[in-house]
Amino acid sequence: MAFEVSPLPYDYSALEPFIDAQTMRLHHDMHHAAYVKNLNAALEKYPALQSKSGEELLRDLSAIPEDIRTAVRNNGGGHVNHSMFWKIMKPKGGGAPAGPIAEVIKQAFGNFTDFQAKFNDAGAKQFGSGWVWLVGKPRSAEVQIISTPNQDSPISQGLFPIFGNDVWEHAYYLKYNNRRPEYLQAWWNVVNWDEINQRLESFKSHQVPELASR
Repeated sequence: MAFEVSPLPYDYSALEPFIDAQTMRLHHDMHHAAYVKNLNAALEKYPALQSKSGEELLRDLSAIPEDIRTAVRNNGGGHVNHSMFWKIMKPKGGGAPAGPIAEVIKQAFGNFTDFQAKFNDAGAKQFGSGWVWLVGKPRSAEVQIISTPNQDSPISQGLFPIFGNDVWEHAYYLKYNNRRPEYLQAWWNVVNWDEINQRLESFKSHQVPELASR
């Protein structure tokens, strides 16, 4: 089965005023859809790979045939990253984290304010396009903030993406222009801590949730 883009779990305008409806339409319906189209095209001549999830493809890029490896890395990463991204946001979200993620942040970073500042700084300093992440190291309680270029996924580094923010210009430019730090700060108002806690539970149980739809 070919990969597909799942519908947004909320209306295009549901994240306003922090993320505008036009950005959501372009981001979901055009950018994410293009990654899926290109990923499916790359896999056409390799039927054995077509049964794998997006996460499985990214987990061992060295096993992907060289002629499509870059396409899978870019477009598979784009599909997996965005499939997570839509779910970790929600209308009337944000606020201070609660539950297990709050404890993880406290233990690793001292408090939520300091964590936010470090996360936003990493996102602001990511040169060009990319993502900023809170990741966990499997079979370890260790978490860290990292950034990745383009659509590279932490999964390809053997890390678990607990959550991340998209800092490609298409994620914010219509509303924030070149003011990426302003977007990074506003984004916390739409964070879905319930979904992030579910992802954290998957990390603790050593299971990668496979969200990239077919």
